Amino acid sequence: MDWYPLLNSLRTAGLSCAIVFFLGISCAYYAARLPRAAKGALDVVLTLPMVLPPTVCGYCLLLLFGARRPLGLLLDQAGIRFVMTWQGGVLAASVVAFPLMYRTARGAFESFDETLAQAGQTLGLSNTFIFWRVRLPACRRGIAAGAVLAFARALGEYGATSMLAGYIPGRTATISTTVYQLWRSGDEAGAFRWVLVDAAISAAVLLAAELLEGRRKAVRG
Repeated sequence: MDWYPLLNSLRTAGLSCAIVFFLGISCAYYAARLPRAAKGALDVVLTLPMVLPPTVCGYCLLLLFGARRPLGLLLDQAGIRFVMTWQGGVLAASVVAFPLMYRTARGAFESFDETLAQAGQTLGLSNTFIFWRVRLPACRRGIAAGAVLAFARALGEYGATSMLAGYIPGRTATISTTVYQLWRSGDEAGAFRWVLVDAAISAAVLLAAELLEGRRKAVRG
């Protein structure tokens, strides 16, 4: 059994989760402080990939990074390619997973008790210190939930990934694209094995998140 789809899926999901973790927290933090009208407009833009079909997201990425597109040509001259590469899979997974991280983190920041930040300011603490040592720890449960959801979404991504990265065994194949290709070729037993692998990983990630949350509550208690 070729384990490359598993390794590539974990790599894609891990890198995507890391990207959307920092990007999502940054966008959520600033969005939560915006006026209501500006926040609504920004929400529409940043959460659009969550409501669009994944294939539409993949098509839009092809319009941007295609080999014959201006941006794609510019990146190709720099030796960067996203079409039919595993890096393209990371990009596609990041786009579709980002809204989950953003929305969850924004909700956590909006529920933060601002009096804690104000108390820190009266003590002469900088905004940077307050963010990392006060605000972020207080919102860690929501942020952790967003990271888990983003990882699970990136791990199971198919539509945008298949459009941008395609299916090349040993190069861009993921669990999701492998399941489809095996089913398409009539190998239902092989497809089912990969379904079980994907389900086991997703269940393990969710279980780890639940155990971590339970430990934090036990420490608090």
